[in-house]
Parts: sequence; C-alpha cells; structure tokens
Amino acid sequence: MDCRSYREYAMSEIILLRRRALMNLNSAAANILALALAISTLHPHALSQTAAPEKSANQNPSNVRSAISIYDLESKSVRVVYTADKLWEAPNWSPDGKYLLANSEGKLYRFSLDANEKAQPEKLGLDAAYECNNDHGLSADGKLLAFSAKYGSSQESRVFVAFSDGTKPLLITENHPSYFHGWSPDGKWLAFVGKRGDHFNIFRIQGGGTEQQLTSSAVDDDGPDYSPDGKWIYINSNRSGGWDIWRFPADGAGPGDGKAERITSDELEDWFPHPSPDGKWMIFLSFPKGTPGHGVKTNVQLRMMPLPQSAAQQAAAGAGAGAIQVLTHFFGGQGTINVNSWSPDSKRFAFVSYEVLP
Repeated sequence: MDCRSYREYAMSEIILLRRRALMNLNSAAANILALALAISTLHPHALSQTAAPEKSANQNPSNVRSAISIYDLESKSVRVVYTADKLWEAPNWSPDGKYLLANSEGKLYRFSLDANEKAQPEKLGLDAAYECNNDHGLSADGKLLAFSAKYGSSQESRVFVAFSDGTKPLLITENHPSYFHGWSPDGKWLAFVGKRGDHFNIFRIQGGGTEQQLTSSAVDDDGPDYSPDGKWIYINSNRSGGWDIWRFPADGAGPGDGKAERITSDELEDWFPHPSPDGKWMIFLSFPKGTPGHGVKTNVQLRMMPLPQSAAQQAAAGAGAGAIQVLTHFFGGQGTINVNSWSPDSKRFAFVSYEVLP
C-alpha cells in the first residue's frame, strides 16, 4: 500500500470511529477522541513524545553577590568585611595579618584591613596578560606570591611566582595544567596539582627545579596544603570512592601511595583541607553527599577538626579527640576556601559565601 492509499484508508477508519463515538459520547468528547486518533494514526510517534526536559541550571553561576567574610573561632561568629555584586574568590591572609588577598575576573587584589576589619580592593601590579584563577598564596615570610594563571600562548593554568606586590613574575611549571595550592613552611617547595595523564595528582617543585610527583594512583587528588611543621601534605582525594581528606609524608606517598592516610570518612564530600598555623586545627569544606566535584555552588558546610597527630599522640588524647565540628552553613563551593586562609594567630580564617543574583 502506497503512502496516499494508506492515508485515505486511515482517514476512512477515523471517520468510522468518530461516528461510533458519537453514539456514546457528547460532541465535544467525540471530537477530542477523533483528533487523538487522527494524530496517532497519521503520526504514530506523536503521543509517545514528551517535552524535552529543561536545561539544567548552571551549577557554578558567576552572576553572584560575593561576601568576603571572617570566621572567629572564639566567638563562633561571622563578620562580612567586603561585599560586591561580582564573583570574588579564595581569600588568603597575609603572614603579617594586615591584609587579605583574593581574585576576581582574572586579577589579584589585596584588601587592607582597618581597625574594624573593613576593606576595599587594591589591584596588584601583576601584568594584565596574566589570567589568574583562584589558586594563589603568600610565602611564610610574606615576600613572595605564588599564583596559577593562563598566560601567553598557553590556554591552561601554570604556576608562577612573583614578588608579593605582583611584580616580576617567573614561570615555575613548564608542564600544564598545574594549579598551585601550598607553600612549604620553609619556603623551599611549592605543592601543586597537575594533570599529566588521565588523572590529577600531587606534585612539588622548587624554583628553577623539576617537578616531583608525590602521588601516583589512578585517582584524582586536589588541594595540597602543608602541615605547619612541614612533615605532612594534606589533600582531598576520591581514592576511597567519595571525596575525603587524606595526608601523606611531605616527600611523597611512596610506591602505590602506600603511605597515604585517610583522615575523614563520612558521607559528605570533603575538599580543601587547611591546617592552622599553630598546628592545632584543620578546616575543610564539605559538599552534600554525591556532589561529583568542587566546581559547583550549593549548600555547603565549613567543618573543623583537630589536626591529626601521630598514632601515639592520638591514643594519648583518647576517644573523641578527632571529632569534627560544623562551624557554619551557607551557599558556597568553588571559590569559597580553595587555598589556605588562616590568620597568622590561628584565631580566625577568611572565606567567601555567595548569593545568586536575578
């Protein structure tokens, strides 16, 4: 049967069905039935199609109001020191305690803190050709600034070091992508995340040296930050299935990452561990269970626990010594606390919360 014959046959069947329907249904119902039959006969897939789902909302919006804030451990309070209707990320606290460092729109700024801890941004003297991201930090003596940025022909992040005012930057990592995260306490090493295959692993490098790979498992690691005594590097990793906090000796996790130790193990997804300068505490950012990565903004928690000690010290401290505290809940995520932001006296730390704008 050709197409035209099929159409004529179908229409005759529709007319017949409509007549039969009229015997049992009122006019409006019959017309509806006939229309449905016509559509399904002439276009067999029409009624099985459903409307395409709406495109999912942007999981990491940039049209936000940013609030650079300070959490006080003693009073358990949050104070907003700067807010603006644009994306600000990843505050660091200067080693002398006088200013914060943060990034926005590819540039780095310092926020000098007055007596009331209110601040206004002052752009660093870094050349505008550097497109900085949210991975940056000052050396322990405050003289040098490490930062990650796209620059020149490279469209991927690499690590640079400049003077603290942003002048005279020097490329440190030839390979890319590379993302700085932490200075060793003696200022000799930079810990960073690099992708040199299918996964992100942890590396370290000295100025003018070659990179040394510190983890090697076929997993993704991120957020390396040194303990204040320089003996450990703390990271977040999905090597246990979800995202948890881990640590390993500063010279590397060893063959098969056998020296890596798991620190957190609950159902939340834990990112960006930051030990306090006095070695007592570690703060980290926790996403809801099942959040696949940190490139989102959602309802998050800042949590804190005592910085893990040796096995003997832990045993002496007794049960509950490593209990995790929830400090605050808010809307945040990417950009909240990517790099270490403790005050030098270990009494406060800085972070960013967000509000999506209409």
